[in-house]
Amino acid sequence: MGNIRILMLGGTTEASALARALAAHPGYDVLLSLAGRTEKPSPQPVPTRIGGFGGADGLAAFLRQGQFDLLVDATHPFAARMSQNATEAVAKTGIPAFCLRRAPWIAQQGDNWRHVASIQDAVAALGRSHRRVFLAIGRQEAYRAETAQQHFYLIRSVDPVDPQIVLTNARYILDRGPFDVESETALLQEHRIDAVITKNSGGAATYAKIAAARALGIEVIMVSRAAAPAMPAVETVEAALATINHLLPPG
Repeated sequence: MGNIRILMLGGTTEASALARALAAHPGYDVLLSLAGRTEKPSPQPVPTRIGGFGGADGLAAFLRQGQFDLLVDATHPFAARMSQNATEAVAKTGIPAFCLRRAPWIAQQGDNWRHVASIQDAVAALGRSHRRVFLAIGRQEAYRAETAQQHFYLIRSVDPVDPQIVLTNARYILDRGPFDVESETALLQEHRIDAVITKNSGGAATYAKIAAARALGIEVIMVSRAAAPAMPAVETVEAALATINHLLPPG
């Protein structure tokens, strides 16, 4: 019996951690697929591919041609289209699959959250009066702020916002997590931020801004996750390893 072939749809810290754990087991051959939205992705411990598949049909064909035994969807909690394609592809191929999806953040005592369904709704929720906003949603949807030019925006992303958006009062920061509470608190104070817009991504790498906002009494406009596709799910790397070992024990 040959090694078990696993296609992992990645791009998260959990995907990288699971890849490292699987790389230590000689019975597994892992291919990590990245969407290519980050210009310089972090080095990975297993072979990688970059780019899309051409929808659910293309992913199904890739799974068949590569003779994969398992699909693991470890994409970002807001990569809804990719997760839907994965769900449809495994239905076409019949191979086992599950998703590794970190738990969402839950409001604690002292948090001032307003829940919205989209980035558009979050920008609208700022209101008409001038506000100083930390737009911590990455680069792809930063253009949504163009509809509310009355605010100041502090925009942080891993790669430069491209195409450049048109905002009359904005500052751009390039940085990659994880972040700590002390530096996030200093950042919010330096720019006199009074509102944070963020997606409920979950995880520890970018949670510091939530803790900093809580400590400073700053409102957080929290974009909720869409409903997850109908695929078995686990929340931790340890649970993912146990699931893989249960479904397809190596050797």
